Amino acid sequence: MTTRTPKIHFDQVSAVFDLNGTPFTAVDGVDLTIADNEFVTVVGPSGCGKSTLMNMAGGLLPPTGGQVRVDGEVVTGPGPERGVIFQQYALFPWLTVRQNVEFGLQLQKIDKAERRRLVDHQLELTGLTRFADTLPKNLSGGMKQRCAIARAYAVNPKILLMDEPFGALDALTRVQMQVQLLQTWAQERRTVMFITHDVDEAVYLANRVVVMAARPGRIHAVIDVDLPYPRTEDIRLTDEFAELRNTVWSAVYHQQPDELTT
Repeated sequence: MTTRTPKIHFDQVSAVFDLNGTPFTAVDGVDLTIADNEFVTVVGPSGCGKSTLMNMAGGLLPPTGGQVRVDGEVVTGPGPERGVIFQQYALFPWLTVRQNVEFGLQLQKIDKAERRRLVDHQLELTGLTRFADTLPKNLSGGMKQRCAIARAYAVNPKILLMDEPFGALDALTRVQMQVQLLQTWAQERRTVMFITHDVDEAVYLANRVVVMAARPGRIHAVIDVDLPYPRTEDIRLTDEFAELRNTVWSAVYHQQPDELTT
């Protein structure tokens, strides 16, 4: 378990929805701390509250009980220190790649020269420099998602909240995006909370994997990933990776392997 400076803290957080007149508990009493610059993945079965938890961290959904804190301050709504990336690319179709990445900087009233410098930096990091003047309709799915990531990074958020960002991509593109994301994270260093259904993806990316159980959504296990960075594709072939993957997989199915840490 990490002892670094806390960045996000879920303090006994719950979320209850009205389901046709009947209360439905989506998240129940989640207590979790994510450290500054830590990369945490959250995995679990459908309906376990992963996205609900992230939406509460993003200030998009108020908790029914408990509190979410960022840097010790209670989250009461969205904020520029938290960049949110969804599975849907949410790019403006009438704007070029450069204009999409620049959009948040214009809202912040950053001057033109500095905007260009920041956008150029993000385009280079995400391998999109050659496509700066391209409209989203002419990009592949992976390139659209890289553009969304560049846009989120450009406004310099302290935290990235990512909800199944690679879920709609084909297998090869998904792996390429995982590698790209880790390269960008290594250079830019943000606190990342990454939601996924994919156990391999969860282990490959994270410092820690949070496994959630469903009905109601709660934390079942937190598993440290003691694999060195930078991570390459070769690491997936190691015994250490296989052991961690099996541990997470077993935890998702609510077995109790020896190596779980909670």
